[in-house]
Amino acid sequence: MPKQSIQHFNLWTETISALMSDGVLLNSLGDDGQPNTMTIGWMTGGIIWGKPILIVLVRPSRHTFSRLEQVPEFTVNVLPTELRAALQICGTESGRKADKFARARLTPSPAQRVRVPVIEEALISYECSIVHRNNMDPTTLPQEIMHNAYAGGGFHRLYFGEVLATTATVDARARLGKVM
Repeated sequence: MPKQSIQHFNLWTETISALMSDGVLLNSLGDDGQPNTMTIGWMTGGIIWGKPILIVLVRPSRHTFSRLEQVPEFTVNVLPTELRAALQICGTESGRKADKFARARLTPSPAQRVRVPVIEEALISYECSIVHRNNMDPTTLPQEIMHNAYAGGGFHRLYFGEVLATTATVDARARLGKVM
C-alpha cells in the first residue's frame, strides 16, 4: 500500500503501542552501503531544541551501533501485527552474520530524506538524522534499573535523531488501533 507524508507525531500513540507490544524496527546503514535492521523496545520522542526528535538506545555490542557511528542517520519502522515473526527474527539474529531483511522477508525501500532505507511493509516510517548522541551514565541510574536492565553491563548510547520525514499508509491508524 502506498505511503503518504504525515505530521511527525500524528500517529505517535499507535507507534508507542506497537513499541510496547512487539517492538519496532530501527534501520541503519554502514560505510559499506549495506542496510541493517534490529528490533528495539526502548525509544522516546518529543520536541527538543525546537525540533521533532526520536531518541533510540543502542548497546555498543550491537552491529547497529557501529553503523550508526559510520552513517549518522536512522529510520524507525512500525510493522503491522501480522509481521510479528519478522520482529522476532530481527530481534534475535545478528546482521553481522545474515541479511535480516531477507530472513524476515522485509523489503528495504529508499527513504525520502535520509540514505538509510525504510521498510516497504511498514505502516509508519520515521526518517531521522542524528543531531546528538551521549553515553548512559550508570552512576545516575537507580539500583532497580541497574539490576533489571544492566546486571551484565553493556550500557546504551542514546542517539537523538531529528525527524526529517514521517510517512504512513492510509490505513495505519485502523490497522494499528487493533493492537491497543
